[in-house]
Amino acid sequence: MNIERTGNKVTALLAGPWTAEHARAVESLAGEIAAQADRHHLIIDLAGVQRLDTLGAWVLDRTRHELGGKGLASDFVNATQEQEILLNEVAYRGFQERPRPRRSRLVDFLADVGRTVAEAGDDLVRGVAFLGELVGALIRVVTHPRRFRGAAVVNQLEQIAYRGVPIIVLISFLVGAIVAQQGIFQLVKFGATPFVVDLIGILVLRELGVLLTSIMVAGRSGSAFTAEIGSMKMREEIDALRVMGLDPIEVLILPRILALIIGLPLLAFLSSIAALLGGGITAWVYGDISPDVFLTRLKAAVAFNTFMVGLIKAPFMAMIIGIIATLEGLAVAGSAESLGRHVTSSVVKAIFMVIVLDGLFAMFFAAIRY
Repeated sequence: MNIERTGNKVTALLAGPWTAEHARAVESLAGEIAAQADRHHLIIDLAGVQRLDTLGAWVLDRTRHELGGKGLASDFVNATQEQEILLNEVAYRGFQERPRPRRSRLVDFLADVGRTVAEAGDDLVRGVAFLGELVGALIRVVTHPRRFRGAAVVNQLEQIAYRGVPIIVLISFLVGAIVAQQGIFQLVKFGATPFVVDLIGILVLRELGVLLTSIMVAGRSGSAFTAEIGSMKMREEIDALRVMGLDPIEVLILPRILALIIGLPLLAFLSSIAALLGGGITAWVYGDISPDVFLTRLKAAVAFNTFMVGLIKAPFMAMIIGIIATLEGLAVAGSAESLGRHVTSSVVKAIFMVIVLDGLFAMFFAAIRY
């Protein structure tokens, strides 16, 4: 590059390639051009430029805009037709950062709320449509039993139920012990320590057992579903199944959701037993309630409907977790960042919907006095 000065004009005679391969040199020369302008009219002569790509055009256009911001004029001369088109496109696309429009925080907040409500509505519509596809696949499998993939269901049962037993039993045992301890500490003030058995029995069997299990299954198995299906979507394996004439819902999704519907009630039952065991041991240690007394009071306090309330809710919670997990997996785009975002979204949405569903069931059973 050469610099020529004539009167109040400075001419920068560019030469050689101005491309991304020489990005560092291009940046350095652009800075030198801007420094040489020094309150003069700058002429950028492109006659000697052998090659000019998007990066070179952007750097030159940025330099011209920076000088314009200081009140200095600058022009391109001797550019070929291709170079003019590229420079015009770069300037038209506006690579320079655009000033952000000033908006009110209240407007931004209301816009965020509206966007969230609209997305929740879209999720609800997609969930209902997906449930319809799932029911259709289930009917096809029932009417054509050879299409049922029993081995896949057993494999998923092992992953969801068998391998999930240790962590769910341990957490439930600890939560049952904590609830019993705190219950005893409060009831002893009123001389009603034995009623901690009623508290633990009803709370665990009606609410705590199934709720704890659902939350842990949503975090463990739901996230695994989303990650597995999302990875298949990224590697276009789901499209490959369709090309081979196989229905991805029958092959991938139905076995997982069936395994969840079977496995979650079993885990909820084990969770309830573990929580009662933890509560019983704690009641013996802190409340001096022997195991025989604990079992006798538990039998008197807990009716069959109390036991059934937890088990009735379990399959519905399993279906909610399965639908959300698979929908989020199918929504994954072609990047690891998208996969991580949808796995997080799957867990959050599933836990939120499980708690909402538990509240709805609580109101329903209270209304019918069950």
